[in-house]
Amino acid sequence: MMYALWVVLPCAAVLSCVVGHMWRYRHDRFLGALYGPHTDSAQIFGIRTFRVGALILLSVRITEVIASGPHSRPAPSIQSLLVTLQFLAVPMAIVGAGLILIPPLIAADIRSRVTPLDRATLPIVVAAMVSAVLVAFDPTSTDSRYRTAETLFTWVRSLVTLHPEPEVMQHAPVLYQCRGIIIMILIAIWPYTRLAGIFTIPSLQLLRRLPRLTRPRDPVPG
Repeated sequence: MMYALWVVLPCAAVLSCVVGHMWRYRHDRFLGALYGPHTDSAQIFGIRTFRVGALILLSVRITEVIASGPHSRPAPSIQSLLVTLQFLAVPMAIVGAGLILIPPLIAADIRSRVTPLDRATLPIVVAAMVSAVLVAFDPTSTDSRYRTAETLFTWVRSLVTLHPEPEVMQHAPVLYQCRGIIIMILIAIWPYTRLAGIFTIPSLQLLRRLPRLTRPRDPVPG
């Protein structure tokens, strides 16, 4: 059970994310739900706000993983900056997700096309954001013992390096187990939600522009 929950399930979530992105690209190029005929200025603002907030949170997590020791927090100056960025990014991401996801749930003309997964996306996103804050301010973490580094970071590193350590999550506090499960669910369903194109669309646009950006310019006639 331990191996299935903390090794098989995260691998299945990543596989679902990869396969889902491939399917979504062939299905509608990620444009069907995020940018449609009913997208208004509030939703466009929500897309931009969520994109910025989520990118800041992702950057914070990557920095924490790199700067944390096996049992210790990042340096105090780095930690203060990360906490400040997280305080700014979490409300941005939640507000942005709400502006993207709530209008389709209440608009009569498109409500029939809203799936149960669409209805579950916002609560899952909010749970991911709230759990991030709770973990960051867990009173059981100290300067010499950083619970996130001992549990979530160690677990993720072990999966990435193909040396799984499921026992670190098996014995982790419930809060950290819940956060791990929430993140796995979010990764697994991401391509099938209205948030699928948040990062993929600008990435694809950048890839299309790269050949033009890297193409040598014609010499200016002397």
